[in-house]
Amino acid sequence: MAKLSRRELGRLAGGLAAARAVTLRAQGASRPDYNGPLTGVTTDLRDRRFDPVAYTRGLYEAAPRQLRFRAGNRGDAEAWQKALRVKLTELVGGFPTARTPLRAITLETRAFAGYVREKIVFDSQPGVSVLAYLLLPERARRPAAVMLCVPGHGRGVDDIVGIDEQGGERTDKAGYQHDFAIQVAEAGMAALAIEPMGFGCRRDPINAAVGLSRKACDPAAGGALLLGQTMVAWRVWDVMRAIDYVAIRPELDQSRVGCMGISGGGTVTVFATALEPRIRAALVSGYLNTFRDSIGSLAHCIDNYVPGILNWAEMHDVAGLIAPRPLFVESGEKDNIFPIRASVESFNEVRKIYDVFGVPDRIEHEVFPGEHSFWGKRGIPFLARHLSA
Repeated sequence: MAKLSRRELGRLAGGLAAARAVTLRAQGASRPDYNGPLTGVTTDLRDRRFDPVAYTRGLYEAAPRQLRFRAGNRGDAEAWQKALRVKLTELVGGFPTARTPLRAITLETRAFAGYVREKIVFDSQPGVSVLAYLLLPERARRPAAVMLCVPGHGRGVDDIVGIDEQGGERTDKAGYQHDFAIQVAEAGMAALAIEPMGFGCRRDPINAAVGLSRKACDPAAGGALLLGQTMVAWRVWDVMRAIDYVAIRPELDQSRVGCMGISGGGTVTVFATALEPRIRAALVSGYLNTFRDSIGSLAHCIDNYVPGILNWAEMHDVAGLIAPRPLFVESGEKDNIFPIRASVESFNEVRKIYDVFGVPDRIEHEVFPGEHSFWGKRGIPFLARHLSA
């Protein structure tokens, strides 16, 4: 047999490799419907489970919810509220034990038709400064009732006080939040609109450099969890300190303070009103639902999560801590991140708590024909009515 030259051996090896590659491609040809390693598998896997959401929902069904509402009379309901408030405070990571100086300053004052808007900075705790706008209507009797207004995910507080993406003034109430702080002022109440941590001017430089619409809940909310704390508690504490700020303004009535917000602002509103008795009334837009069907089943920001909460309570239990104070809930029937069926279910559970307290007239729910957005048609008049005295 004649010897092969190195060149001929190389050609032969290359030909064999090419033939093998053709065979492999034929065996594992790409397919347009490929959706992971089980695509095209014909082995019977009907008894195997790969869906992690289905797994967690199964765990949800077994969650103990040790402090779920079970009271049958007002005395037992008040005792339940006391116990759940203590546990909820623990679950969110607790609050500072000292109220340090606010060091409040006013950066700017501007007059608009029917109200004056101030831009304010105060410190909620050491190392944490809060930007807020105070909208004080001219026709409000002094001292004025005041709504603490918390925006949801987006550009931050500018988006609820009529400031557009370039820092200019707008008049069309654009966006999904529809400048609801201005709507409050137009209804004759003062609005103290707070920039939530993680939005607007309260972002880290890396996220802020991306643009105005870039939220910065990550990594801050994750950092809170690493410390055994939560972004929920940090934002609720800002609301509590905002009430302290209201107390030092003679034009504002600290005995007539409400809280309202949409989406992530609705989260803050529920938890803040549940844990802060100085809040007299609340409007929750685009949030009240079940943990099971919203943040437990659909993609949501990490700032929504409270570790271990389902061992003790569902969202409607937390909202039940607001009773017997007035509560208005609004939900879009086409909301794709807080499904309407679960919103109605949750509201009905909260209403049972108000029934036990003997105040069914202090809670209302409006389902409006829209998506995930602020509505306010009945909610703002509800607040004005209950904060009028």
